[in-house]
Amino acid sequence: MGHRVLITARSFRKVRGEHWDLLEGEGCDVVNSPYDRPLTEAEMLDLVGGVHGAVVGMDEVTTRVIQASTDFKVIAKHGVGVDNIDLAAATAAGVVVTNTPEANKVAVAELTIALMLALARRLVKQHQVVSGGGWARQMGTELAGKTLGLIGCGRIGHEVAKRVRILEMEVVFYDQYTLEVSGARQVSLDELLTWSDYVSVHVPHTLETHHILDAEAFAKMKDGVYVINTARGGTVDETALYEAIVAGKVAGAALDVRPKEPPSPDDPLNTLENVILTPHAGATTREAVLRMAKTATESLLAVLRGERPTNVVNPEVYAK
Repeated sequence: MGHRVLITARSFRKVRGEHWDLLEGEGCDVVNSPYDRPLTEAEMLDLVGGVHGAVVGMDEVTTRVIQASTDFKVIAKHGVGVDNIDLAAATAAGVVVTNTPEANKVAVAELTIALMLALARRLVKQHQVVSGGGWARQMGTELAGKTLGLIGCGRIGHEVAKRVRILEMEVVFYDQYTLEVSGARQVSLDELLTWSDYVSVHVPHTLETHHILDAEAFAKMKDGVYVINTARGGTVDETALYEAIVAGKVAGAALDVRPKEPPSPDDPLNTLENVILTPHAGATTREAVLRMAKTATESLLAVLRGERPTNVVNPEVYAK
């Protein structure tokens, strides 16, 4: 029997594609999660015994989970963000962690722009009015001539910048690592907050980016600004965002990611009609899922064959 592989990523399991053929071709003993949601640490511990590799989504991959199988060689993230994986523990245990950074950039960029357009034209409210039997028009705004500020301009930020140019928007960006983006101007964070009509977050959630948009940041923004977050929930202080919206400082917000997913049904943001909330669906297109699944599978199998894959998140593991 081949290597034992745990699959917890939901979209990976639901879509039939080349990734399954690759696993079958290697003779892998596949263990599928019985849950249709991210797994807790306890649920992961019930499944990882004797596992050589895993394809995970937003599951809790903690120190205990990583140490539960002495056979663990690789954790392939079906996605980009690895803040749910204890990278230090994986490296210490000699476990390679990979992700799929190129696979979902178009899907997330397209959702970001869709949310901007929905906010600008009040599409959710327009639908609610008409579906409720009304016919009152809602006044919107045009994107042309407005300034979009990108906080973070890596792969997804680049794709957003490239696409909004056709909408005749001016693009500015703040990024400590990216120095040049075609058609966009690099500025300081304070300049971005002060100048932008739309602020869109595209950074990972780290100690440095935690609440990069907080009460102080919102106070620096233009009156009537719109905020979009398709990156990670912890980058935005949602209490401060709620207060800024209620005060009229922020005209509206669109959030695809939240600090706790799923959020509480009593979340105060649910009560605001100028807030659009989506269920971390940025990468949920058939095309992106198939690309992520194939990339994750190829990385996992490469490690199990003793090869070094692309997209290694913890390259220091090879120095052990």
